[in-house]
Amino acid sequence: MVSAYVRSGRFREAIDCFSQFLLTSGLRPDFYTFPPVLKACQNLVDGKKIHCQILKLGFVWDVFVAASLVHLYSRFGFVGVARRLFDEMPIRDVGSWNAMISGFCQNGNAADALDVLIEMRSEGVKMDRVTATSLLTACAQSGDILSGMLIHLYVIKHGLDFDLLICNALINMYSKFGSLGHARRIFDQMDIKDLVSWNSIIATYEQNDDPMTALGLFYSMQLLGIQPDFLTLVSLASILAQLSDAAKSRSVHGFILRRDFFVQDVVIGNAVVDMYAKLGAIYSASTVFEGLPIKDVISWNTLITGYAQNGLASEAIEVYRMMQEYKEIIPNHGTWVSILPAYTSVGALQQGMKIHGRVIKNCLDLDVFVGTCLIDMYAKCGRLDDALLLFSQVPRKSAIPWNAVISSHGVHGHGEKALKLFKDMLDEGVKPDHVTFVSLLSACSHSGLVDEGQLYFHMMQEQYRIKPSLKHYGCMVDLLGRAGHLNKAYSFIDNMPVRPDASVWGALLGACRIHGNVDLGRIASERLFEVDSENVGYYVLLSNIYANSGKWEGVEKVRSLARNRGLSKTPGWSSIEVNNNVDVFYTANQSHPKCQEIYQKLSDLTAKMKSLGYVPDFSFVLQDVEDDEKEHILNSHSERLAIAFGLISTPPKTPIRIFKNLRDGACSCGDYW
Repeated sequence: MVSAYVRSGRFREAIDCFSQFLLTSGLRPDFYTFPPVLKACQNLVDGKKIHCQILKLGFVWDVFVAASLVHLYSRFGFVGVARRLFDEMPIRDVGSWNAMISGFCQNGNAADALDVLIEMRSEGVKMDRVTATSLLTACAQSGDILSGMLIHLYVIKHGLDFDLLICNALINMYSKFGSLGHARRIFDQMDIKDLVSWNSIIATYEQNDDPMTALGLFYSMQLLGIQPDFLTLVSLASILAQLSDAAKSRSVHGFILRRDFFVQDVVIGNAVVDMYAKLGAIYSASTVFEGLPIKDVISWNTLITGYAQNGLASEAIEVYRMMQEYKEIIPNHGTWVSILPAYTSVGALQQGMKIHGRVIKNCLDLDVFVGTCLIDMYAKCGRLDDALLLFSQVPRKSAIPWNAVISSHGVHGHGEKALKLFKDMLDEGVKPDHVTFVSLLSACSHSGLVDEGQLYFHMMQEQYRIKPSLKHYGCMVDLLGRAGHLNKAYSFIDNMPVRPDASVWGALLGACRIHGNVDLGRIASERLFEVDSENVGYYVLLSNIYANSGKWEGVEKVRSLARNRGLSKTPGWSSIEVNNNVDVFYTANQSHPKCQEIYQKLSDLTAKMKSLGYVPDFSFVLQDVEDDEKEHILNSHSERLAIAFGLISTPPKTPIRIFKNLRDGACSCGDYW
C-alpha cells in the first residue's frame, strides 16, 4: 500500500499509511518497507524520524535501505551525511554506487561524482545505464568534455549506445559543450525517441543560438503526433523570443493557458515572463508575472532582468524592493546578476556597494558571474581601480571576467591597457570568444588604434575561427569612421558578406557627425531608415549634422520627418546619487524641492567662471535661437543642475558622480560614448 501511494505521487498519504502500520498493525517493518517510505519524505524532519526507526530495527546495513538513506540526505542537500553513510556501508552494490554518484550530481559536485567513479572502478564494479546517465550529467555540469567522451566510449564498447536513457543524457551533455553535430548524430541514430529525446534536441539548438533549426524540430515532432509537455513549451517560448516572433509567442501563451500549465510548474510561468521581456513587451511580462499562481526567486529575477534589459532600470530596482518584502523569497546569485546592472545603469554606486556587501556575506563574491557584474559596476561608476582589484580575486579560467575588464578599460579610453590585458588573457591559456573581440575592437575604437583593431579583426577569423557578427562589423565601421577614414568605412560596409543592420549604418552616421560629412551622413541615414525607421536617435544624429553645418532647413526637414512618424526625441537627463537616493534632472528642470538653491549655486559658479575668463561655447547648442537664449540653455543643462545639487548636498571634497543617458561636450573617453 505504501509503495502504491509513492508510485502515484501521493507522498503524504504514504507517510500516513506507514504511521498507521506502526501504530495499529502489530507487525514489524522489514527492509522492503523503508526504501519507498524514505522516497516519500518531503522534508528532512520526517526523514530523520524514519532514519531513527531504521537504526532501532537494525536495518541500517541493508544495502537497499542504506542506498535509500544516501538518496534521502542528498535530496535535501546534506551530501556530506550521505557520503558518511555510504562510506560506512559494509557491502555496496552498483545501486549504492549509483546513489552516491547521483547525490553528488544533484548537488552540483561533479568532481566528487567523478572521484566516486574512480573508486567504483578500482573495486571492480562495472557501470550500468544509471551510472552512465548520472556521470554524463556530471560531466556536462563541470564542463569536463574529456571525461564525458571517455564515458561515451565506454557506453559504445559495452553496447549501451542505443539505450534511450543514455542517448538522452548524451544529447544533453553535447548540448552543454556546444557540440551540436555530435548531439544531432546521436538523435538521428536513435531507434526509439520519446518526448524527452525531442525536448533535449530542441533545447540543444535553442540554447546554442540556432532558433530556426529548433523550431523546425518542433514542427517535425508535431507531424509525428507527439504532444508537447510544459518543458517543450519552455524551449518554444525562448525560441520565439530569439526569433522576435510576437504573433507566435502570443499563440504559445494561449496554448499554455488552455492546458493550465501555469498551475503545473512555476518554470513555465517564468519562461513566458522571460519571453515577453525579450520581445520588449515588458507590460505583458509584468501582467503575466502578476498572474502567476506561484512565484519563486527565479520569477522575481526574470522580471528584474526584463526591466533592466529594456532600459527601465528604475522599475527593475522597484521590483527588487518589492521582492525584499516577501521574506520567504531568498535572493540568490541570479538576483545579484539581475539587479547589479540596473544599479549600474542609474549610477547608484552606494546601492551597488550594499549588494556587494550582501554578496560577500553570502560567500558569492568569487562567483564568476556575480564578480563580473561587480567589475562592470565599479568600472562604469568610475572606480576602475576597484574593478581591477575585484578582477584579481575572481576565477579567471573563462573569458567572461576578462571580457568585462577589457571592455571597462576600453570605455575609459585606456586602449593600450585593454590590449595588454588581452595579451595576459592569452598567456594564461584562456581562449577568447566572440564577446572578447567585441570588447577588444571597441577598445581600439575608443583609443583610435586603427591598425591594432584591423589586426584583431583578422586574428579573430583566421586564428580563432570566429565568424564576425554584425556587432564586430559595427565595431570596425566605428573604428575606421571615428579615426576619420569615412570612405574606407563606407567601402568596408559595401564589401560585407551580410546585410548591414542599423548598428552598422548608425556607426557610420555617428562618424559623419564627428567629422561633419553631410553628404555621406545623408547616404548613411537613408540606409538606416530602410532598416530601422523607428529609432529617433538616428534622426537626432542627422539633425545634428545639419545643425553643425548651419543648414537649418535640413534640421527642420529631419525633425518634421520624425514628427510625422510619431517619434519624439528622448529627453536628456543626468542623475546623481546622494544619501542612497538617485535624483534625476532634465534640462531647465524646475520641479526639484531644492530648485531655488540649485539655480542660485549655478548663478554663483557662472559668475566666478566668467571672472576667470570663461566664455560660453554656443557651438554645442544646436538650435537656431539668439545668443542669450543659447546661454540660458547652456546654464540650465541637466548635468550642470546635477553638479550644483551635488555641491549643495555633500560635504567638501566628496566625489561627485554624474550619470547621463546622452553625451555631449568633450570627454576623456575620446567622445566615444
